[in-house]
Amino acid sequence: MSSSSVTSLDRRTFFRGAGLTAAAILGTGLLGACSSAVQAQKSGPDGASGTPVRGGTLKTGITADVIPATFLTNTAGSTTVIGLAYDSLVRYPHDKVEPTPRLAKSWALAPDGRSLTLDLRDDVTFHSGRPFTSKDAEFSIRTYADPKWTAQLRSTAAAVTGFDTSDPHRLVLTFAHPLGNIFDLLDTVPILDSESIDKLTAGEAFVGTGPFKLVSRTPNSSLTFERNERYWIPERPYLDRVEVSIIPDAQALLSSLRSGQVSLVSGLSYRDNEVLGNTSGFQSIALDGAELQVYVGTNVTHPALADVRVRQAIAYALDRDRIIAEVFRGSGYPVNLPWPKTSPAYDEARNRTFGLDPARARSILADAGVAVPTLPLTYQAGNPFFEASAQIVQANLATVGIEVKLDPQEGATFVKSLIGAQLPGLWLTFHSWAQYVPSTLNVSAYPFNALKNSSHFESPAYIAAADAAWQVTDGTGAEAVARYRAVSDQLLESLFLIEIGVVLNELGAAQQVRGVDWTKRSEILHTDTYLA
Repeated sequence: MSSSSVTSLDRRTFFRGAGLTAAAILGTGLLGACSSAVQAQKSGPDGASGTPVRGGTLKTGITADVIPATFLTNTAGSTTVIGLAYDSLVRYPHDKVEPTPRLAKSWALAPDGRSLTLDLRDDVTFHSGRPFTSKDAEFSIRTYADPKWTAQLRSTAAAVTGFDTSDPHRLVLTFAHPLGNIFDLLDTVPILDSESIDKLTAGEAFVGTGPFKLVSRTPNSSLTFERNERYWIPERPYLDRVEVSIIPDAQALLSSLRSGQVSLVSGLSYRDNEVLGNTSGFQSIALDGAELQVYVGTNVTHPALADVRVRQAIAYALDRDRIIAEVFRGSGYPVNLPWPKTSPAYDEARNRTFGLDPARARSILADAGVAVPTLPLTYQAGNPFFEASAQIVQANLATVGIEVKLDPQEGATFVKSLIGAQLPGLWLTFHSWAQYVPSTLNVSAYPFNALKNSSHFESPAYIAAADAAWQVTDGTGAEAVARYRAVSDQLLESLFLIEIGVVLNELGAAQQVRGVDWTKRSEILHTDTYLA
C-alpha cells in the first residue's frame, strides 16, 4: 500500500467500532479537590457563560459495558462506573502530579519516605448509609493489591506493608521502601465497600461513596444512576440522574448524539469529534491531563526484532507527524519517549532522537545485514485510530524494505495477548500511565514493566534504573528527575517500545452539557455537570 492511500480510507472505516481501548491499553480508558470543569468550561462553544442549573437527566453513550472481573484495570465501562459512583483518597489536577484532598483531607509523609499518615474526612458515607472509615481505605488498597484483579499499580499497593487503622479517621501506611509514586496509588484506588464486594464481583452492585448511586443495570445495554443525596460535597451533584447507554458501534453512537437521544458520548473517531467541534449545537471536549500514547511494540524474541538495529530502523522510518495530523487530527504531538509535556520526565531534546529519516533507516538495516522477514503488525480490529495508524506504519516500513502484514484482532483477544505477552511480532496500540509520576509506568504498565513486560524485554540495567526511579521519597523532586533521565536513556537505547505520539482522549457532546470533568485515567466525572 502506498503511504498516501490512508487518506482515502472510506468513512465506514472511521465509523467502525471506535471505542477507546481497555487499559489504554489498561493504562486509561474528576473533581480535583473541589475544583472542576465548571471553571475549565466557563464558556461553551458559543462563548456564552452559564450559571449551574440544578436537576435534570443526562443521557450518555459509551461503547462497552463494565466487566466486573476487570473492574480495577481501567477498562472503558469501569471508568464510567468509577467516575460516577466512587471516590478516591486524593485527586490529581489535570496539569500536574500534586495531590489535592478528596476523602483524605490532609497528610504527612515521613522524612525517610517509609510511612504516610492520612487524616480522613468524618462526614462521608457509602451509598448504603454506612460511614466511611480508615478500615475501608485499608480494605480498598488491599483489594487493589490482590493479584486476581490484575490492577496495574499492584506492585505499588503490594509495597504497602503496614496499616494502622486504630483511629477511624486516620490511616497510617508503612512501606517496604520509599515510594515516589504513592500518591498515584491513592489517586487511582477507588474506595470500595467491603460489605458488597461479592455483589461487585458478580456485577450486581457498585456501592461507593461517589456523587451518584447505581439504581439499575441491564448488562451490555444500560446503566442508570441517581443523585446521592448524602454526598459529602454540599449541593452536589447538580444532576438528578445519569443514564448510560451501551452503544458499541461508533456510527450509531454518533447518530444517537446528533439526534438528541444522548447528549454526551465517548468513543467517536477524532475526525468526527473534529467535525462536531465545528458544528453549531455541539462541542468536542479534549481530556487535558489524561494523555494517551500511541506506540509500536516489539516482541524482542522474534529473530529479526531481537536485533536492536532493526528496532532503530523502525524508529527512523515512522512518520509520526503524519499519524498525529491525519489520524488524530492534530490532537497531540510526536514523541520518542512516553512522557507528556506536563511530566517531570519530559525532555524535549531526547524527543528528537529519532526523527523521520528513511535513508538512515535503510543504512542501518544494510549495516546490520539482518534478513527481516514479513512481520505481523497486530492491532485491534474495528478501531479506526489503530487501523489507520497501522496502515501508515505499514507504508512507512515498506519504504525502508521492511514488509509488514496487518493483523487485526478482536479487542478482547488483543488485550489478552498484550497482557499475556503473546503478540508475535509488532503491534500498535495506546498505552497510558505516563501522565502520572514517571516511575509508575516502568513498574506497573504491562508494556513497560521492567520485571515482566509484553515485549519479553529483559535488562538488568533497565530494572535497576526503574527501581531507582521508583524508590525515592519525592517523585517529582530533583533526585527523581535525574533518575528519570536514566530510565529514558534505557528506553531510547533498547527501543523495545517505539513511541509515536501523545494524544488526548476526546468526548463529543451537545452544547447544553456543561461542567464535565475527568480524572487522569479518563474517568468522566459529572459531579459539577449541569444542563444549560
